[in-house]
Amino acid sequence: MKPPIEVNSLTRRFGSFVAVDNISFAVERGEIFGFLGANGAGKTTAIRMLCGLLAPSAGRAYVAGYDVKKQADQVKRHIGYMSQRFSLYQDLTVRENIHFYGGIYGLSPKALQAKTTQMLEELDLESSSHTLIRDLPLGWKQKLAFSVAILHDPQIVFLDEPTGGVDPITRRQFWDLIYEAAHRGVTVFVTTHYMDEAEYCDRVSIMVDGRIEALDTPAALKKAYGAGSMDEVFVQLARPAGKTAK
Repeated sequence: MKPPIEVNSLTRRFGSFVAVDNISFAVERGEIFGFLGANGAGKTTAIRMLCGLLAPSAGRAYVAGYDVKKQADQVKRHIGYMSQRFSLYQDLTVRENIHFYGGIYGLSPKALQAKTTQMLEELDLESSSHTLIRDLPLGWKQKLAFSVAILHDPQIVFLDEPTGGVDPITRRQFWDLIYEAAHRGVTVFVTTHYMDEAEYCDRVSIMVDGRIEALDTPAALKKAYGAGSMDEVFVQLARPAGKTAK
């Protein structure tokens, strides 16, 4: 079987500026893949291409078996996505948000009811199901947003700095949800600025100036760069960056 994410010489130009420069990699089923880089390294542009939101200038990428350039709509139907600015509707309740996204994902009423009950139980939110999202603590919002992102059982979920602004304990609990999803075979593609979270990934890539400068397991990267932590690896690679990508 082909990898859920397969990228070959993917490039994106904005005029004469190259934001993503000929990157290639693959991500396996059930893998937690860390996609790291300093601000302006090109991560966001790359993710937008992989999610079918931005057409590549050159190269090819396949997500869930679909060509991101020619089959962008199919890509969007087979992935989940969560950003730091999670897209839950603040003026809807917990239950209303679940039902709203379930409808967008095309779940049948019976399946949606079962999924809603299961999600509320797993997140211990039964008593808060009629609470407005804006009134929930940030940590609960983050965990609910992740669960909603995989409500339709996607093959792949993209998490763009999902734990920004939450405390360390809540971040650890959020990663427990990620591990559970990966254990079920969901491929997790995650960006983060917390280098301790890079240690939780199966493999990590580090982008610098639009290119992938390193890609391996956290242990192998620390050994290769003589570093005691992923933070030290990141500093060694990101410090020489000389231009600004989008």
